[in-house]
Amino acid sequence: MKSRKGLSAIEVLAVSAFVAILTFVATRAYDDRRPETVARVLHRHADELAALQERYGPGNNSEHGEEWVIRDFFRDKRGGFFVDVGANHYKNFSNTYYLDTVLGWSGIAVEPQTQFAAEYAKYRPRSRFRPFFVSNVSDAEAKLYVLKSNPLVTSADENFTRAFGSNVEQMTAKTITLNDLLTTERVTTFDFLNMDIELWEPKALAGFDIERFRPALVCVEAHPEVRQLLLDYFAAHHYTVVGKYLRADDSNLYFAPIGFDSDGRQEPRSLP
Repeated sequence: MKSRKGLSAIEVLAVSAFVAILTFVATRAYDDRRPETVARVLHRHADELAALQERYGPGNNSEHGEEWVIRDFFRDKRGGFFVDVGANHYKNFSNTYYLDTVLGWSGIAVEPQTQFAAEYAKYRPRSRFRPFFVSNVSDAEAKLYVLKSNPLVTSADENFTRAFGSNVEQMTAKTITLNDLLTTERVTTFDFLNMDIELWEPKALAGFDIERFRPALVCVEAHPEVRQLLLDYFAAHHYTVVGKYLRADDSNLYFAPIGFDSDGRQEPRSLP
């Protein structure tokens, strides 16, 4: 039988029709199973979060299960150092309150809303409160939009804040890069970076030499609008998603340096 380099037009049409039929059947089959598939994913999410809650709960101070994830990664390590960008209230929805007040960590709480400073000084003296807005440049003036009824909702993106309510007020804050902040504070390396600044995370990371300071774990809020930018940044700097927490927390992404053990040990293996 002779071999041929290509297919005839009729053969191409026949193959295309066959592929279309297979795709249609597969899609219908997937659609028929979709409620079960969604339920199974949600069940796994609940199971993985419940496992962390059983070990570290029943309560926590973070908004979701972040506190349990962080404790699990570091195995309740004592005496570490954190940098909390967008720290907000000293306790409510805080991912670092437990580290500070129970495990004896110290750190830097970076938050442009100065009304929170006094309570940090009173209740968390190991945390240095710094009234800046972290960005990709220092010594500029940023416009921020605060939901008056809930100052937890604060963003440099006005539309983001207004999505939560119409009672929005504007404030200004001095910007700083993480590189400049850490240099001023004489921090050369640290354990944990927490970042929650409502869509401004890529800008803040642009002013941060992560490979120089090399935090063992980064927790960053990952809204869909910026998620790919975050993934690209960390991949470019030899960090990888900590996969075991993907289903336990669907609001944040957790990153660790490639080659580090997922339990937070500080001894890196060689890069591939």
